[in-house]
Amino acid sequence: MFDISRRRLLMALALSPLMSALPLRAAIPDAQRILALEWLPVELLMALGVTPLGVADMHNYNIWVGDPQLPSSVIDLGLRTEPNLELMTQLEPSLILHSNGYGPALDKLRRIAPTMGFDLNSGDGKPLSTARHSLQALGARLGREAQAVQHLQYVDEQLAAARERLRPWADRPVLLMSLMDSRHAITFGKNSLFLEVMEILGLSNAWQGETNFWGSAVVGLERLAEVGDVQVICFDHDNDRDMQQVMATALWQALPFVRAQRFQRVPAVWYYGATSSALKFVRVLEHALESH
Repeated sequence: MFDISRRRLLMALALSPLMSALPLRAAIPDAQRILALEWLPVELLMALGVTPLGVADMHNYNIWVGDPQLPSSVIDLGLRTEPNLELMTQLEPSLILHSNGYGPALDKLRRIAPTMGFDLNSGDGKPLSTARHSLQALGARLGREAQAVQHLQYVDEQLAAARERLRPWADRPVLLMSLMDSRHAITFGKNSLFLEVMEILGLSNAWQGETNFWGSAVVGLERLAEVGDVQVICFDHDNDRDMQQVMATALWQALPFVRAQRFQRVPAVWYYGATSSALKFVRVLEHALESH
């Protein structure tokens, strides 16, 4: 991972005649020498118009997040839980972004560069509100306050327009889920990014069961029968084989929403994301409801 990524970085620099005689440190401005070890900070950074120098676990980012797309120039830093610290040191970042309580110990990261941490949920069960504050804080740190304001205005405009378009579905509960394995699904409710967005849109969430601090719950597939024949939207994540196997079982075929043909598979949306994930969720949700 380190050798390949380093070669790619050096090759990119070598191809530029203006940079060929410069040391690595001078090749990229400090404002863009930012590494992101979690995907929520990636969203925040790109919402401000800044492309990260490096991102952890780009392969799974492309599966689970996908939007905003990362350009090919971004360097893969390794696993989110165990990034390549040697590579990170050689990149001489100006700032390392991370999610609080996740990934390497902060003392290891601070030996490389200053850090800035973010929360998915500030404890009030409103991840979208938390993301708004996080974006403003990052904008202030990077001198991009105007970009933060502009992005948040765009988010508000998109949510308001979607609320009007989705009024016909206001009284129809929707279950949001994703398949975890052949026997379990993850559902979303209280404390989740999805629920806060649905409340803004005037929609009702069908999952009234337990959720964790991050707004999700892993449950046995049989528990999905509790929601009845409501509309069910299932987020895929490069798991078509598992999904096909589950859908062929007698248990699945007996679920009320399956019998009522109210089950839809949709593209992945990052459950634990920020404003960009919220906007993607709105697009996916709206398309699913209007096409059913």
